[in-house]
Amino acid sequence: MASAPQLTLDQLRADIEAGTVDTVVIAFTDLQGRLQGKRLHGHYFLDHVLEQGTEGCNYLLAVDVEMNTVDGYAISSWERGYGDMFFDMDLTTLRRTPGAPHSATIQCDLTWLDGSGLVAQAPRSVLTRQAERARELGYRAYCGTELEFIVFEDSFDEAWDKGYTGMTPANRYNVDYSILGGDRVEPLLREIRNEMYAAGVVVEGAKGECNLGQHEISFLYDEVVKTCDNHVVYRNAAKEIAARRGKSLTFMAKYDQREGSSCHIHLSLRGTDGDVSFADAGREHGHSEVFDHFLAGILATMRELSYFYAPNINSYKRFQPGTFAPTAVAWGHDNRTCALRVVGHGAGLRVENRLPGGDVNSYLAVAAMLAGGLYGIEERLPLEPAFEGNAYTSDKPRVPTTLHEARDLLAGSALARRFFGDEVVDHYVNAAQVEISAFDAAVTDWERRRGFERL
Repeated sequence: MASAPQLTLDQLRADIEAGTVDTVVIAFTDLQGRLQGKRLHGHYFLDHVLEQGTEGCNYLLAVDVEMNTVDGYAISSWERGYGDMFFDMDLTTLRRTPGAPHSATIQCDLTWLDGSGLVAQAPRSVLTRQAERARELGYRAYCGTELEFIVFEDSFDEAWDKGYTGMTPANRYNVDYSILGGDRVEPLLREIRNEMYAAGVVVEGAKGECNLGQHEISFLYDEVVKTCDNHVVYRNAAKEIAARRGKSLTFMAKYDQREGSSCHIHLSLRGTDGDVSFADAGREHGHSEVFDHFLAGILATMRELSYFYAPNINSYKRFQPGTFAPTAVAWGHDNRTCALRVVGHGAGLRVENRLPGGDVNSYLAVAAMLAGGLYGIEERLPLEPAFEGNAYTSDKPRVPTTLHEARDLLAGSALARRFFGDEVVDHYVNAAQVEISAFDAAVTDWERRRGFERL
């Protein structure tokens, strides 16, 4: 595995004492995939928090996108008094804060103050449990996330004031793979890449995408929890760096009627001893039996776990035929019309999940893939033949078309409750309902344009 600069605790101490670092960010990932936490003064961190830790309100796992307290969560309510959770720092995540030269970042698990262990509903906890389950079966899980976004010339404040309409994209035409088109945004992309490398993440590169101003920056795969830790830091850093340049960017799954922004997830298993688990040169297509069962498990659970791949109302606008976003629950060899695309060979053989959009919570999506794949291995599920041709026009089962459908599938899934536990499933079913209720109560621009005069 390639290396990037890693920040040690000894180096952080030295930097704080020298005055080159004065801020330490203590953060965790919330239900919406955002970093939440505190900025601490460097000396206060060393003198108090490093040994004693810090806490935060448990409502942070029980709010909507706008940080409103909402009903229906068992772990947090007015009746329970909105108490605290402990920010259990994982010092292996210590890094320089991308785009903030005087700052360092540490990511956290969330644990209960009574010592009863991890907050099961926290996204990092959900993934950690599945990674541990993989290790119990003799595997280590690795993944990479390919996260797309759209860049605008407008600042975030200008975008807000415009109601996110009439904005100017950083590119005026399709720049998919265009070196010239990428150069228009290269100062921003270069800064994001270099800042992420300085934060300990191995950068692959950047490329243009199809929508106007749409781009992707990719990073080298790693163990699943570490990849998702990197993913959320990058997601936050890209916005902060864009804001400092007077620009804005969005990870919305579907910003407009053109191509949506995806987050393709590549996943593979290796033995805990490092042996390749997915490849077998003696079998058809070079797939091992383990790989076939794993792929069959993801396929079999894709619909009922779709909420974890597509968690917002807007997520489902992306699933349109002929847009490189899948509509069919099918797998194929290097077939981008399928929800699951098998690529690579030998040690590089892996499955690409094309369902998630840029708005996905990576911890939850990878946890869902792992849970389904390990179920396939445990039950020795047979793999159906690869789909050939255009899956958009096939009779294969369809990806859910609304968050309502995904919520109902998750709520009724005995497998989801077996994989994650009732407390986790009920928490995220409520999260889905919160978003549905908010949208159902909203009057949209589309309704005004359609009905103001003509109805």
